[in-house]
Amino acid sequence: MRRILIFFVFSLLAISVCGQNVPVGFDLSNYGVRIEPDKRLIVVLATLAMASTNDAAGENAKLLNAPLSEKSAKFREQLLLDNAALPDDLRRKISGFVMLYKKSHPKSTDAEIISPFISMAYTLTPVPELADPVITNDLPGNLLDVLDFAPLAREFYRRSTISSKLDDYIKEYRLDSDGVLRSSAREMVSELLSYLHTRPMLSFSEKVKIETKKTNSKKGTIQKVETRIHDRHFYIVPEKLSAKGNINFLNIRDDYYVILAPETDLSFSEVRRAYLQYVMDPLVLGNAKEMTSIRDWIKPLLDGLRKTDPDVSPDVYRTISRSLVAAVDVRQLEFVRLRIATEQARQKIELLKTDDQKKAFSEELDKYKQSLSDESALQLYEDYQKGSVLSFYFADQLIGIEESGFDIASSLREMIAVFDPAKETGRVANSAEARKRAIAAREDRKKHPEANSFTAENPVTTRLLEIQKTIDSKDYAKAGTDLKQLLAQNPSEPRIYYNIGRVTGLSAVSIEDPDLQAQKLLEAKVAYSNVLRTVTPTTDKALISLTYVALARIYEFLNDNAYAIRLYNEAIKLDDVAGGGFQEAIAAKQRLLKP
Repeated sequence: MRRILIFFVFSLLAISVCGQNVPVGFDLSNYGVRIEPDKRLIVVLATLAMASTNDAAGENAKLLNAPLSEKSAKFREQLLLDNAALPDDLRRKISGFVMLYKKSHPKSTDAEIISPFISMAYTLTPVPELADPVITNDLPGNLLDVLDFAPLAREFYRRSTISSKLDDYIKEYRLDSDGVLRSSAREMVSELLSYLHTRPMLSFSEKVKIETKKTNSKKGTIQKVETRIHDRHFYIVPEKLSAKGNINFLNIRDDYYVILAPETDLSFSEVRRAYLQYVMDPLVLGNAKEMTSIRDWIKPLLDGLRKTDPDVSPDVYRTISRSLVAAVDVRQLEFVRLRIATEQARQKIELLKTDDQKKAFSEELDKYKQSLSDESALQLYEDYQKGSVLSFYFADQLIGIEESGFDIASSLREMIAVFDPAKETGRVANSAEARKRAIAAREDRKKHPEANSFTAENPVTTRLLEIQKTIDSKDYAKAGTDLKQLLAQNPSEPRIYYNIGRVTGLSAVSIEDPDLQAQKLLEAKVAYSNVLRTVTPTTDKALISLTYVALARIYEFLNDNAYAIRLYNEAIKLDDVAGGGFQEAIAAKQRLLKP
């Protein structure tokens, strides 16, 4: 029983090492996110994998050979072995379809060839039916081109081994996605929502006019307005047969899907923008009535951009949402890098002895801040050219949220209300000098990649990220040793103490001896206490919140419920900070106060 309780204590408290220090117990579903493979997609891509031809030497070769990670490549080979006895007539039909499609798209890579088939899979009903969509006239052309492949996928499901193997494949997919993908998803969601001080809308209501027949009347009807609630989801779909480094994004009504390789790290990927779109779309739609002046200003700009780039969307609301997404993505990264750089500089300046040294270092920091601002201006301009014509405006407005801590959901209406078309017209021209400097800096980085200028990369964060990989591999002894070495170099860093406590707790799970377990608990308790001892005004509140909860669970395990409640109260006082332990503290306190 003791081992089970210790596991419960620490399985909820595992934490990432940078950003908001998100615990492994952080429930992504509370933020609309689900990480789950899709059986339809596996069947469709497995069907594609059966396509083959004979090469110049007469050897059998894959028609599609998109680059995969080492583990995913092994899975593909196993899939081919599992279906080595696939009926020849079916293999010929699959190969013929793929060969014709490749010939009609000679400039496309294998990854680009596969992309519309991924979209097609999401038009089908779940396995085993895999039925075609009822309505097809509103589907995009590239998807209609591959819809005729659906009957082959259904036939493959019936005549191959995949129906009997599918559940085993799903387990393997889930296992592979429980490492970097899941932990980086928690990190990404926590960082973005913490920056925006918000939570996503998990449902959306709309008013729909409906007509019903009058009672006791054959012809008369009554028109009513009915409110319908739609649940909203953001699906991260790990897919082994998706090309390495390739991310497919689909938005089907209230559901958002990103399909990617299971080992993908989401920290700096395109998935950030996909998730931001999930968060922002309902906010923009909810403020549509207030956007009259913005709509009138945007339309001629979009018409001008579309003359040179027809891919620019003419949809005004889509433009506003994408502009807001671009602005948040750019500003959040600049904000985090600037915060880390400032904290790092503060620590270094304290070690400098002369005023001249301090002044020189401050000037170097100012140059770095300017370079961050210049790079942001260039990125915003690049988004502007792609149709996000309000990217500059929203980036400027977000600075106010950074300083005030207001929720983006409650602030968006005011952002829209203060929009000044005259002022906005000169925004691009005013960024010209900053963009020139950013372009020059990019070129300089290409020529001198080894140059070491002032950097916002925190060396402690970098090392903790490396140690996290050791923790993920469950080598707790090595992780503990590495953390202690890092602590010797940085004795005042609370994140290191937290991770020492975390690793100590995780290692206690496998210990049979109750005395040794008790010793590990004491070590974890000391480490968590050191977190609170070393906090500063700039320490992440989420880290402090989680530390109180971790300590409280230890005291609860030791049957000191009174002190545990005091610690839970401390976490509750910090409020519901993103990535913190507020909800766990509330639930635990209620549990302990029950008679």
